[in-house]
Amino acid sequence: MPQTIIDCCNSALQRVGAATIMSLSDNSPEARACSVAYDSNRRDEMRRHPWNFAITRAVLAPDATAPAFDYTYQFTLPTDCLRVLRSDYYGSDWVVEGRKILTNYDNPLYLRYIADITDPTQWDGTFYNVVTGALAIDICERLTQSNTKKEMLVKQYQDDVRIARRMNAFESGPEDGPDDSWLIARL
Repeated sequence: MPQTIIDCCNSALQRVGAATIMSLSDNSPEARACSVAYDSNRRDEMRRHPWNFAITRAVLAPDATAPAFDYTYQFTLPTDCLRVLRSDYYGSDWVVEGRKILTNYDNPLYLRYIADITDPTQWDGTFYNVVTGALAIDICERLTQSNTKKEMLVKQYQDDVRIARRMNAFESGPEDGPDDSWLIARL
């Protein structure tokens, strides 16, 4: 059965030891806590690591207007972009400012980025556990007033993150390191 936002919230509530909910709009402290904390925790966890399921590619055309100074071209980031992934394609001559990428290279801009995947059925199962853990930590004190419980949740969350990142790495190919100028000079 596919996981839903409510399933994720209920998993977090279960970790905390609180009552489950039927909807984020329920009139209960648990629903209010999840409603406030869910989306920010999901986006934060997605942005923290280049999760394979969230990596997306786009080819961008330059905007009609150029930046005011320092750079020649600007490109508007896709609306679902949470984090631009560094790429050696344009070297280091680019910067993200607001919702724009500024560079001196002309079109097209080949972009790899972390997309804002809002549907939990599209997440990797281990990432689901990471979001659940982060949410549980965030709502714990509000619902239980227990620092001991929160410390236990932090340890479980750290284990979940370690496992999720390891599983994510198994599905990624090796990345080449940057060329070493000393080594290149010797060739």
